[in-house]
Amino acid sequence: MTAKFILPRLRNGFAAATAALLVGAIAMPHAVVAPAMAQETQQKPAIHPQGPASVADLAEGLLGAVVNISTSQTVKGGGEGPGAVPMPQLPEGSPFQDFFDDFFKNRRGDKGGGDEGEGGGDARPQKVQSLGSGFVVDADKGIIVTNNHVIADADEIMVNFSDGMKLKATLVGTDTKTDIAVLKVDPKGKKLTAVKFGDSNKMRIGDWVMAVGNPFGLGGTVTVGIVSARNRDINSGPYDDFIQTDAAINRGNSGGPLFNMEGEVVGINTAIISPSGGSIGIGFSIPSELAAGVVQQLSEYGETRRGWLGVRIQPVTDEIAESLGMKAAQGALVAGVIKGGPVDNGSIQPGDVITKFDGKDVHEMRDLPRVVAESPVGKDVDVVLVRKGAEQTVKVKLGRLEDGEKLAKGEEAKKTPDKAPATTSVLGMTIGDLDDGARSKFGIGAEVAGVVITDVSPNSPAADRGIAPGEVITEIAQESVSSPKDVTDKIKALKDQGRKNALLMLASKTGELRFVTVRID
Repeated sequence: MTAKFILPRLRNGFAAATAALLVGAIAMPHAVVAPAMAQETQQKPAIHPQGPASVADLAEGLLGAVVNISTSQTVKGGGEGPGAVPMPQLPEGSPFQDFFDDFFKNRRGDKGGGDEGEGGGDARPQKVQSLGSGFVVDADKGIIVTNNHVIADADEIMVNFSDGMKLKATLVGTDTKTDIAVLKVDPKGKKLTAVKFGDSNKMRIGDWVMAVGNPFGLGGTVTVGIVSARNRDINSGPYDDFIQTDAAINRGNSGGPLFNMEGEVVGINTAIISPSGGSIGIGFSIPSELAAGVVQQLSEYGETRRGWLGVRIQPVTDEIAESLGMKAAQGALVAGVIKGGPVDNGSIQPGDVITKFDGKDVHEMRDLPRVVAESPVGKDVDVVLVRKGAEQTVKVKLGRLEDGEKLAKGEEAKKTPDKAPATTSVLGMTIGDLDDGARSKFGIGAEVAGVVITDVSPNSPAADRGIAPGEVITEIAQESVSSPKDVTDKIKALKDQGRKNALLMLASKTGELRFVTVRID
């Protein structure tokens, strides 16, 4: 539809420009003809075609490795299925009744004898089809890579090759954190074409890339663009590190490869930003640096086996950096240590700032989960951290993330009953002793220790930082507090030192820790 509007405009513009030249030639015959005669004695310069080099040879050798993936899923019929539109409730005798009866009942297959869902329509299970893309990475074993969201909840997965061959696929493994899935097909003696992963770390902004996939069911579609940006975080998962490209990526491209100009896969096309559902030149691909390891683990084990440090972290803000005596806001601030985890022995403590992990710099909080997850389970690594203003290095043996997630879920809050505490006010917070009454009132676990916040004044420094009643102050400026007096004394000492912010460690009712800085008035 777009082409129908654009092409006439291009044609009209061309005609208008031609007409203008003709008019000029008629109005000034000598001005046009004379220079032409003068140039007849001169040799015309050679004309060389301009534009980017063709990718035809590159595409031809890769198309056989890119596949279309179609899935089918059984969903509830009628008005009960996901995304189903319920039949409108019309006034009795409405002239539109027959129309809606036809659309919501007859067209859904209800001829009067079937079971109807609420609001009309066929309530029998229905098959829903979806399309995506993928690519072969192991021709001998029939291993295919795609996005997890392409095959999620599918009852049947079919892989369609560029030569027309169709094979049923089995699911080897999925990873929801990176949105990657690995499939397996039996090539039945036929030689498949495979591609290999390249090094996405070598890709620079401005490098040419080529996307191949199945947009809108149009298999074997090739588009070309550049790397627009790197290390994009689009809040889709804990390890976001996307390559951004302006190569056209549309619905159906999900799971397809992004190639460099050597024919290596440097990304898996996964998401777009678009108000219309079509490409506007902002697409995102999972970098091969991250994808290759996940694919290898899923292919070998059917699951991921990621390294695990066993800490809860948060960003280091400028205020927190100032409170900790750091020159710049960098690294990941340890807000808590998971009980039973690899560093539950005290090697890493709440309040530490991790600045380097296994030789890799941690510039910001989101860098740490990714480098830890990419490390082998059981590996001994050096962790550089800042503790109370001094840098030190500790040795840590990594655990397995999947085991750690079970541990974290198993940490349950324990509750106890009784009375209300005596209170005092500081920085817009009303604080009190954390006794049995406070624990019962706010549901605070028995393992949480410190000073309870019973109220927060609106528009106060504490309210501005999102502090809420029921949270517990466990430390101020990395020193433990156990009574309201400890808190007020510590705040006074910080004021006397000329400090502008107070660094508070807060515990939730379940014991999860976080750091906040509160302005000292």
